[in-house]
Amino acid sequence: MPGEPLGLIAGNGRFPFLAAAGARRAGRRVVALAIREEASPEIDGEVDELHWIGLGQLGRGIEILRKAGAREAIMAGQVKHRRIFSDIVPDLKLLAVLARLPFQNTDSLIGAVADALARDGITLLPSVAFLGDQLAVAGPMTRRQPDREEGRDVEYGETVARALAGLDLGQTAVVKHRAAVALEALEGTDVTIRRAGRIAGPGTTVVKVSKPRQDMRFDVPVVGEGTLAAMGEAGSRVLAVDAARTLLVDRAAFLAQADAQGVAVLGLDPGRTQGTKDA
Repeated sequence: MPGEPLGLIAGNGRFPFLAAAGARRAGRRVVALAIREEASPEIDGEVDELHWIGLGQLGRGIEILRKAGAREAIMAGQVKHRRIFSDIVPDLKLLAVLARLPFQNTDSLIGAVADALARDGITLLPSVAFLGDQLAVAGPMTRRQPDREEGRDVEYGETVARALAGLDLGQTAVVKHRAAVALEALEGTDVTIRRAGRIAGPGTTVVKVSKPRQDMRFDVPVVGEGTLAAMGEAGSRVLAVDAARTLLVDRAAFLAQADAQGVAVLGLDPGRTQGTKDA
């Protein structure tokens, strides 16, 4: 019999499916709040109870979780940034949250939603609480490893990406021959990679890091099949991500595809202060 109920606030992509599977393997009964504007209807077959809610229906979502007896919840899956502030029709509960926002940005809003859940007795867990086996690990994860020149690009790219992430502007830097080719903003990692390919041609290195104060409850760095597809189009040969903080969607299949493409994937130490090195 399924155990204690767990709320799953589901956005788009594969992440909610992985989160649901991990929670059920851990013996939890998954009560999904599927965001109508984002989630896939196929999530119905992966959870124990499914409810569709609109982006602005915070009060209804909390009511559903409390009625189901869920004292914990996780958020998994992307919600497009443009929808968060443009498509929401807020209910009274969300209106109260919006009125208290110090900044009109995504992290501020979702953090305030997490606080609202907590006030109603629902603790928001890290999104990867049940997905330890899907996270990046430190060091090389593929057969191919970066050569000496690529290693220098990883070092430089990490310096640039951490500076970018520290300003909360983006988390990905694409470099070639220790020159920053493309930096991520709101467009996302895959678009950044493709843009770098158009600018610099093949041979780029992609570095994606976590923010200094990454809130793993709702803002987990993710790479997946789409990332590798973008790298294939751009001719990128190396992907470096933060270990223990980056979700590799369907990790075994992801790394097998990276091997098939000849892409080197390695995990960085997210706690290490990286400086630019000249060789």
